[in-house]
Amino acid sequence: MAFGRPLLRTSYAEDAAILPTWSQRGALGVAGFALALAALGVPFFEAIPAFLLGGTWLTPFNTMLVFAVAALGINILVGVTGQVSLGHSFFMGVGAYAAVLLGGDGRGGAACIPFHEQLGLLENTTRCGLGLPIWIWLPASGIAAALVGILVSPAAVRVRGLYLAIVTVGLVFIGRHLGNMLPEYAGDAESGRRWPPLEFRWWRRTDDSGDAFITFDEKGAWFSWIPGTDGITLSDDQKAFFFYLFVVIVATVLAKNLMRSRTGRALQAIRDRDVAAEVMGVPEREYKRLGFALSSAYAGVGGALLAVNLARVGPPEWSLFLAVDFIAILLIGGAGTIAGTLMGTFFVRLLPKMVERFTEKNADLAEGDGPVSTIASLLLTDGSRSDFGPIATSAQATGWPLPVALWNFVIFGVLIVVFLIAEPLGLFGIWLRIRNYWKGWPFSY
Repeated sequence: MAFGRPLLRTSYAEDAAILPTWSQRGALGVAGFALALAALGVPFFEAIPAFLLGGTWLTPFNTMLVFAVAALGINILVGVTGQVSLGHSFFMGVGAYAAVLLGGDGRGGAACIPFHEQLGLLENTTRCGLGLPIWIWLPASGIAAALVGILVSPAAVRVRGLYLAIVTVGLVFIGRHLGNMLPEYAGDAESGRRWPPLEFRWWRRTDDSGDAFITFDEKGAWFSWIPGTDGITLSDDQKAFFFYLFVVIVATVLAKNLMRSRTGRALQAIRDRDVAAEVMGVPEREYKRLGFALSSAYAGVGGALLAVNLARVGPPEWSLFLAVDFIAILLIGGAGTIAGTLMGTFFVRLLPKMVERFTEKNADLAEGDGPVSTIASLLLTDGSRSDFGPIATSAQATGWPLPVALWNFVIFGVLIVVFLIAEPLGLFGIWLRIRNYWKGWPFSY
């Protein structure tokens, strides 16, 4: 980088860098430092919303981080390779069940233990698990999903467009059927099954207390080994936040490196013009299979983490609606871009939860006086005939007015249509317009 010319790049390495400018590196460092301090509950950040201070908001924030891992995978297949897929939830389920088979409760070395010991129910069924540690079952979940992706890729690479979407939808229903047929692995549809705890151990669990040296499922102190300190006391959600954030950073760096590598350029060439790419010597089918494998690996890791985050998941969780959520993430955030994928994940997964919590906490404002109460009364209703608000404060409301959860589907559908017509790059495209405007200001070119 030339002195005095911060945007002048003098080598290919600078041009292909993950963070090519000092401003991007500084912004990332400041954001990471602020998130760490906020999650720890540093008093200076008391004005930050409660979801960053270890309150009830941290749980949906952790779920958003888990979805970000899986969304990076669907971006590799749909956004980078250009292959339409509606079966992402199937591969998430494969990774989740691989994780529970390897890391599920296997105390005493038993592969299967009675289910009533896990859930407290008087049932004769069993739930299988080997009780292996996270450093085995988490990578294995991605590998298992990648292998399944390779197995189904020969049939998928023969079709494209709408036909490929239909093929991948079939995978979702196949996965649901297999989950219902194998309750000893997947759990029943009502109660699901208990997933392995988020903890670090050297080997399999041997008793109820376990031999974990880092635990995430209970409140405790970290860094207590530092002389003269008692460590930092963290809640279970706070500790899980740092772990999920670390996984997201690793997954993002790997995805970014993939896109700027020879493999990533080949995948993008297939997306832009597959016939021309094959004429130039790019083996189309091999790279499509690779795209399926990489996307499935991300989905497997994301599915395993999602199951651990939710603690108890059954076969209905891996549905077509979950796959549609990821398509909405790509279209709203910006397909084919890492930043757009993360923006879309925030918009689709976290923003609706923020609106729901805001609606629940401010439902009584509609009964007061003042301009804020007037606006609230126009938007919110408790279902009485005197109210005309379109948003019902009760989650059990049916018909009109709609609860916030159903409004999310309506808004997402409208936004998908709007972004497809007006801004194909989604939120990332809007950010590019704003950035380029200020970079060129006050000039018009």
